[in-house]
Amino acid sequence: MKLSDFDFHLPQELIAQTPIENRSESRLLVVNTLNSSFTHERFSDILRHLRPNDVLVRNNTKVIPARLFGTKQKTNAYVELLILEVKENECKCLVGNAKVVKLGTMISFGQGELVAECIEVLDQGLRRFKMHFQGIFLEVLQQLGEVPLPPYIKTKLSDPDRYQTVYAKVDGSAAAPTAGLHFTETLIGQIEAMGVKIVDITLHVGLGTFKPVDKEDILEHKMHEESYWMTQDTADTLNHARKNNNRIICVGTTSARTIETIITRYGEFKECSGSTEIFIYPGYTFKAVDALITNFHLPKSTLLMMISAFCSRDLILRAYQEAIDHRYRFFSFGDSMFLTKGD
Repeated sequence: MKLSDFDFHLPQELIAQTPIENRSESRLLVVNTLNSSFTHERFSDILRHLRPNDVLVRNNTKVIPARLFGTKQKTNAYVELLILEVKENECKCLVGNAKVVKLGTMISFGQGELVAECIEVLDQGLRRFKMHFQGIFLEVLQQLGEVPLPPYIKTKLSDPDRYQTVYAKVDGSAAAPTAGLHFTETLIGQIEAMGVKIVDITLHVGLGTFKPVDKEDILEHKMHEESYWMTQDTADTLNHARKNNNRIICVGTTSARTIETIITRYGEFKECSGSTEIFIYPGYTFKAVDALITNFHLPKSTLLMMISAFCSRDLILRAYQEAIDHRYRFFSFGDSMFLTKGD
């Protein structure tokens, strides 16, 4: 399969720069994969497509102020870090000016409230740092860091909480699981009142999700690892759903990647944590996901390849053209899709 097979032309003005005022009033393109039909709705209309005993799986990760701007202590060279993974006082980071950061390099942030010491040089601009600070690391990040909005968003976000889901709980992501941005507390309450079960998983979004594919043969692309967690309660609910032929509906590709990783690894759902580098592209057979809520993704991205595996590449590209023709808003702050095998 070629990278160019997953390309499409998107007018620049359709890239959403700001979130709409009411999260659930974004547009929803419903794609019925059984008859290849499209319907145009609002996200709040998702209620029409859910039924009692469905299980909705969402990612409760929370975006941290993962972008840091600092200087090398010896030379004052400018360095930008994007934190991808935090383990105790060590961070795996993507370095914006990686050539100046070598083993032992010390980078200072703010007035020295945080100092990053390079302890491992990895490939593709990645470095591992030991962080030196006083107090609680996330509080230091709140003081010195910025929420890392995607580079295609040029407008400054007035309210950083709009780049969080309303159910974000577990700190650790470098990017939001954007399919969840359309939910409000009111809509969640209406969904639960229908008898739909809502469960949480955690996958901290990092380079594995948003790293561009740079190989024309997509089989040469290597995904980066991302950390995930599943509780026993979530596992029990999902196992019960599969046993009783109830639908499992994932909110976003990160939720889908997580449950597909776990079911592939163990043959069932169980309380577990680990890391995943699963790469889902056409030819993959989904083992647990019955329907998928997802945003519109970048051309040539692994996320576009993943949803093309759930439906088909031709159907997804036709759906994207349908969205373009109807002036949908694209990417993180854009509109959404519901991929279903019929209601």
